[in-house]
This record gives sequence, C-alpha cells and structure tokens, in this order.
Amino acid sequence: MTGPLKLRVLVVDDHALVRHGFRAILASETDIDVIGEASDGREAISIASRHRPDVVLMDVRMPVMDGIQATRLITEDPHLPDTKVIVLTTFDMDEYVFGALRAGASGFLLKGVEPSQLIDAVRTVADGAALLEPSATRRLIEAFTSGAGDGDSAAATLPDDLTTRETEILTLIAAGSTNAEIAERLVISPLTVKSHVSRILTKMDARDRTQLVVMAYESRLVTPGPRQNGRSDPVS
Repeated sequence: MTGPLKLRVLVVDDHALVRHGFRAILASETDIDVIGEASDGREAISIASRHRPDVVLMDVRMPVMDGIQATRLITEDPHLPDTKVIVLTTFDMDEYVFGALRAGASGFLLKGVEPSQLIDAVRTVADGAALLEPSATRRLIEAFTSGAGDGDSAAATLPDDLTTRETEILTLIAAGSTNAEIAERLVISPLTVKSHVSRILTKMDARDRTQLVVMAYESRLVTPGPRQNGRSDPVS
C-alpha cells in the first residue's frame, strides 16, 4: 500500500549553500520531496524535463542560462503543464524578477524568507494559487508597467472574445480581489466566479492569477494608482 503523493520540488541556484539550505528546510516536511538541485537554468530544464516537478524554486541570476529564460522554457513546455515556478530573489524590486513573472513564474520569494513561509509557498503554488508576496508582487508589477504608456511602446491587447463580465472580473482580480470578494461584489455565486476565472485563464492563455495581473497592467486595463476595491494587496 502506497502513501500519499508528495510534492516534488526542484531547487535551482548557482550557490550550493543556498540550494542545500532550501533543500534541508523542504526535506524536513513529510509531504515534500526535493527531487533534485540545479546550478543553472540549462541544468534546471534538463532535470525538470526528466522528473516533472510540481514546483521549481528558481534563482534568476545564474551563469549559462538565467532564470528568466529557464522559466519561460519550463512554463511553455507542453510536457510540463502542471509545473509551477517560484522565483528566488535578493531584492523584490528587481527587473529580473518582473521578467520571470512575465515569463510565467507564479510568484516570488525573497531568499531571506522564513522556513515556514518557504514551505507554505511551495504548498500554495502547488495547489494552484499564486501571488505569494501580495504587496511586494503588486509593487513590482506596478513599478515595471507604470511607464508602459510612455515612449513608443504599445499596450498589450486583450483577447477579442473576452466578455464584458470577464473583463470586469479580470479588473477585480488585478485589484486584488479573491473569488469570494468578487462574488459578493457582483452578487453572483463563488462557483460562477470560478467558472469565469477558468475561462479567462483559457482565453488569455495564462497559467494562473499572477499572469492575469501582469497582463491586465500591460494591456492598461488597470493602471498604477488607488485600489479600485479598497484593498491594498492582491491575494490568491
């Protein structure tokens, strides 16, 4: 008789001490199995392709191949549809981290995170949620999209088949509302909201809510400024 399936995690960082530290923290949990370590993006892709981890903890600044390109290749791989990426960073206001979010990462963590937060993050992302550091993620996205209207850069476009209701819900997601809060605000059931969110993800070819927030800002559906629903932080 086999026991419950463990969450499979790949740790990627060019510093052995960091890798070993994260591995020791995660391996202490009975529901988590660290299936490997990688010191650069190319190695990470190779290991991920062979072992198909549930979560990849990905450093962004590495030799050979950085974490942005590795994240993009992993999240675009049709053989790894369920593999999620958490970016590891030293500074939250980092263009590399924003690049990784755009490339498909589900969120990011500071390398100095508490062990309990690291463990919770892995479980949260594996469960399909995102935006691990709500306030920091929001600030990061705003910081690197606030200038999108300047210069010659054009706004990204939303899918033509996005309905008025779906656009309304996307705006609330970008503002930080949970499904329950959206349901209450629009006077619809949480199950209906969940169905709408699923369709929005499909139409926008997004992996999770983090990607929807990035796309909402880049399309200028929402812009940096006061929160539309009174919240200060987005949550999953």
